[in-house]
Amino acid sequence: MRALSQNKLGAVLWLHLSRFQSMEAAALIEFAVALPLLVVLIIGIFDFGGAFNLKQELNNAVREGAIFGASQPTNDLNNGSTPPSVDAVRYLVASYLQTARLNDCGLSSSSLVGVLATTMTWIYTTKGSCPGPTDLTLTIERACVAPSCPFATTFPNAYVPYTNVKIVYPYVWHFNNVIQLLVPGANYTLLDITTNATAANIN
Repeated sequence: MRALSQNKLGAVLWLHLSRFQSMEAAALIEFAVALPLLVVLIIGIFDFGGAFNLKQELNNAVREGAIFGASQPTNDLNNGSTPPSVDAVRYLVASYLQTARLNDCGLSSSSLVGVLATTMTWIYTTKGSCPGPTDLTLTIERACVAPSCPFATTFPNAYVPYTNVKIVYPYVWHFNNVIQLLVPGANYTLLDITTNATAANIN
């Protein structure tokens, strides 16, 4: 009789243990299925949050550069080298990036020279010190008029020269690496962050 009750007790214990083991196994399988989605979600939040913050700082930097450039004289724009007024805009943008604790990618370097791309447009390109796969590019246009100037489209402002400052900043994205956990072979072209600002020239 005692042996029978011990067998029943053993059977009951085994039943509870096997049920517990099956619950653990189910939880482990659920975790394994949910883990890639969780990783993609966390990296996505980190990546896009960082990109949003960087975009805001870049917006502020080019806006300050455009306002400052619009207040500079235009009598030095026709000389052969990079005009001091254009270089001053570059220094201001670089200083703003440094104050915001961002890598200016060598934009503040005294040896960096702006290249005259078209009439009244200078481009600064950094080499080798940016965190991303591409270089930082700063474009300063001192005589931007409609229709190419973004906000100079209505009379009488359409005929007023504007200063347009544009920055293309490299950003290191990790999202492309983790999205393949969910969608093998997926590849999104997430590279640079671009922003620009425009202000009417005072002189």
